[in-house]
Amino acid sequence: MSQSPSIHPTAIVEPGAELGSGVRIGPFCHIGPLAVIGDNVELMSHVVVMGDTTIGENCRVFPHAILGAEPQNTAYKGERTKLVIGRNATIREGVTMHTGTGSSRGITTVGDNCMFLAYSHIAHDCVLGDNVTFANNVMIGGHAVIGDRVIIGGGAGVHQFCRVGHHSFIGGLAAVTKDVIPYALVMGNRAFLAGPNLVGLKRSGMDRSEINVLRRAYKSLFAYELGSMRENASRLLEEHKDLDSVRDIAEFILAPGNHKYMTPLSDFRARMADGE
Repeated sequence: MSQSPSIHPTAIVEPGAELGSGVRIGPFCHIGPLAVIGDNVELMSHVVVMGDTTIGENCRVFPHAILGAEPQNTAYKGERTKLVIGRNATIREGVTMHTGTGSSRGITTVGDNCMFLAYSHIAHDCVLGDNVTFANNVMIGGHAVIGDRVIIGGGAGVHQFCRVGHHSFIGGLAAVTKDVIPYALVMGNRAFLAGPNLVGLKRSGMDRSEINVLRRAYKSLFAYELGSMRENASRLLEEHKDLDSVRDIAEFILAPGNHKYMTPLSDFRARMADGE
């Protein structure tokens, strides 16, 4: 049975906005005319939903979040672009998410079951998978792609156009300026690749034998005496084509485009010793 939306008298819901069953809109919220708010969404207070923004069912949005503002990009000329947020998101105080740009994807997308802690930011044209967690003050630049079950620690930043493979963990205050392969643990400023994300893999329920294969594959990937990173990825793809986790990493590296990847800790130390 549908339940009528509950709207506080001080809230403003502009004509044209679509509100699902059981929506609760608290004091001093402002909902724009293009907004689509799914069933059982709660906007606590002082929440602003702008532009062509869709919020999936069962999301909870805390005070002073701003969703769907136009992108911070000089290429944006006022064209209609979108922000789409999946189901069951927790969006804490002061979080900002921007719509896409007409010169790129035109849409910013956030998957299901994500959690964004206070003052984290999602820029234009980003793609986020399911079960993503951002700690406080995480910043991701435009066009970034964040895979499923990625966790990013407080104050970390991901440079525009970078990809972060799924099941990766980015440590607090890390500065990520290159692509991060799936299942990786990254830390430092500038960030370096510290190895597989073993804690995350165990928590995900991955079998110990598969984790051991993944650890060996990680070492082989950066065995430059055997070949370039792409050559090693091609070999791993052939050797482990029936193992999803290794195939994920290999296909991530072999994806079309001029991608650069995070530096392993051993290479990072070598560069520092050389005075770079």
